[in-house]
Amino acid sequence: MPRRHEYALLLALVVGTAALAAVVAFAGSLLFSGQPRVKPAAAPGPQGVARAPAAPAHSTGLWLATWAAAPVRGEIDPDQGTHPALRTIRNVVHTSIGGDAARITLSNLFGTHPLLVDRVTVNALPVTFHGAPSVTVATGGQIVSDPVAVPVAADADLVVTLRTPTARGPVTIHPNSHQTSFTEDPQGTRRTTDWRYLTGVDVRGKAAAGTLVAFGDSLTAGTGSTTDANNRWPDVLADRLHGRYAVVNQGIAGNRILRNGIGPRALDRFERDVLSVTGAKTVVIALGINDIQAFPQETDPARITDALRALTQRAHTRGLRVIGTTLMPYEGYRNWTPAQNAVHARVNETIRAGGIFDQVLDFENAVRDPSQPDRLLPAYDSGDHVHLNDAGYRRLGSLADVADLLRTQPPSGAL
Repeated sequence: MPRRHEYALLLALVVGTAALAAVVAFAGSLLFSGQPRVKPAAAPGPQGVARAPAAPAHSTGLWLATWAAAPVRGEIDPDQGTHPALRTIRNVVHTSIGGDAARITLSNLFGTHPLLVDRVTVNALPVTFHGAPSVTVATGGQIVSDPVAVPVAADADLVVTLRTPTARGPVTIHPNSHQTSFTEDPQGTRRTTDWRYLTGVDVRGKAAAGTLVAFGDSLTAGTGSTTDANNRWPDVLADRLHGRYAVVNQGIAGNRILRNGIGPRALDRFERDVLSVTGAKTVVIALGINDIQAFPQETDPARITDALRALTQRAHTRGLRVIGTTLMPYEGYRNWTPAQNAVHARVNETIRAGGIFDQVLDFENAVRDPSQPDRLLPAYDSGDHVHLNDAGYRRLGSLADVADLLRTQPPSGAL
């Protein structure tokens, strides 16, 4: 059985104690005036979506992404209370592969002020940025840390601790993570299921062949799965790969292909959240259901399939293999209508016919009720008739051919 809970709470509390002990020692020295170079923010993208500079470039050596989380939105942080100063954030993340060193990516994509971070640790070991212990991330930008020699195990919890002594304005977050993290300020310690500022962890190692990016919506992000159990379908797939191929989850609950809504639309975030992931060789695209069911509802299936085809073409130009999924059934969900179900069916017909993806995983057939094929099988239904439970996500995670992934080569048409 994979290591699931990994004693995240105990580890986080130990790291938090170390961080607090260091506050006094660092208080006089960490407000550092000569800030390191930070990549500037890029110009806003289509429809006013802020575009961050690229994440770590494709690995030419042994660096691969072991974990990632797409930035979703900025919000005035409810856990910051009345004490904006000296706040510690302990992001608990779950790895897919291991290594002998790590580096992290911090994002201020949705911030409206530069973000000062004056202390960062990975499993209690200090992290630097261009040699300095403190960094300021530009408004709308992101930065990659220096490597830190910390052993990272596959299928394990990792604690990345940040201190933001003067944070102002919106915090860049990934909400609904299905993982317990912590924030701490002078008022005390709070649990949270939001990841703050942290969007990527890369590791250096020799065992893994590449990185698979799971690019999707809530059904990839894991809505309906058990918190801290790491039962999202990308987690299940990572367990089957046993550290030989990295899997990172870039799912955003509520995300759409064609329209902005919850998170930037897929067409706009694809560069940052897929093509710029370190060591990416394969992408699984599992999107489209929210374009159909969420308001305003898309009524033209060709607009959805054309957009999926465009994503595949973009991935091919960067040498990635593209696996697509069919859309899962959702009759019984509050927004289901016969008319939109017909759009759903046409999208799936086009996907199955070929010509969009290099390979197709038939998610719909795997979880539908044979007696009511427009519905989820009750054994896989979380209860809302659209999201899966742990058993359903285990079913999805069982579909990919592991041996085929491990011998992945760029498709013949890729550059």
